[in-house]
Amino acid sequence: MNTLGKFEKYLIEEFFDDFRAGAMSQRTFTRRVAFITGSMAGASAAMLLVGCTPEEVPRSTDPMPTPGTPSSAAGNGAASAGPVAGAKSPLSVPEGTPGIATETVRFPAGGTDVSAYLARPESGAPGPAVLICHENRGLTPHIEDVARRFAKAGYAALALDLLSREGGTATMDRDAVPGALTAAGAQRHVADFSTAFDYLQSKDYVDSDRIAMTGYCFGGGITWQAATELTGLKATAAFYGPSPDLEKVPAIKPAVFGVYAELDQRITGALPALRDALAATDVRHQLTVYPGVDHAFHNDTGPRYVEAQATAAWNDTLAWFARYV
Repeated sequence: MNTLGKFEKYLIEEFFDDFRAGAMSQRTFTRRVAFITGSMAGASAAMLLVGCTPEEVPRSTDPMPTPGTPSSAAGNGAASAGPVAGAKSPLSVPEGTPGIATETVRFPAGGTDVSAYLARPESGAPGPAVLICHENRGLTPHIEDVARRFAKAGYAALALDLLSREGGTATMDRDAVPGALTAAGAQRHVADFSTAFDYLQSKDYVDSDRIAMTGYCFGGGITWQAATELTGLKATAAFYGPSPDLEKVPAIKPAVFGVYAELDQRITGALPALRDALAATDVRHQLTVYPGVDHAFHNDTGPRYVEAQATAAWNDTLAWFARYV
């Protein structure tokens, strides 16, 4: 097995946690790891590395899983009116809410077109904007809902489908999505957000000097990396994602806000080193640990959602953006 990169390791550890908690079947766990590593031998080695017993890993000679049918949970770019399936948050904004315009847009990036879901105030008056990076599930109805929440708060919100080159999230086997995201590489994703930044700057409904970025889980990690590279961003809010490379922290220009969960020691355990690295610079920052919650507590379509802390993290994000964007 090749050495696991930061995001590959992050995702495999996340899936292992879900498997051990009973939130993911052994079959799904195995399929996702195999798609990430590219072989059953690699999956076996990686699963042992994160703590699986020999009885829990596949034989290295087992055949690679083949992609199945597309995920019904993925967004398909065709907006349908009504509430988001499974949404529990009182903040949820249904498609078709008056005062909010939504559409699927495409723009050239890296020799192809990237697709994104855009939600913005219908008024069209120039205002702030926010780039949104989805979780390891790809662009889903939940992330589109988050975009509409930002639009309701006055932002033009652009949620990219980082698997546009692969045909789009909606065309893919759900278990293959994380592997496709890691195979594409974080640098491609950051480059797509750089192009998306330029796209927003070109729109008359965006104040070109007031653009932020946010992301969740995997997307939180991409948001941290973008903060070290996209100097035009005014602020970022990264939800429980892997930290940026610490040697790159001094390069951060936007005001960075980090959302962490007390019970998510896999991610929150690395917080002291990041806090120290930020404290040694003049980067404007705030890192908040929300008590009594675990990884992905903001996603109201998932099992770890906690309304009180998710609402607090959302309001804190809006306050951060109001201050710096």
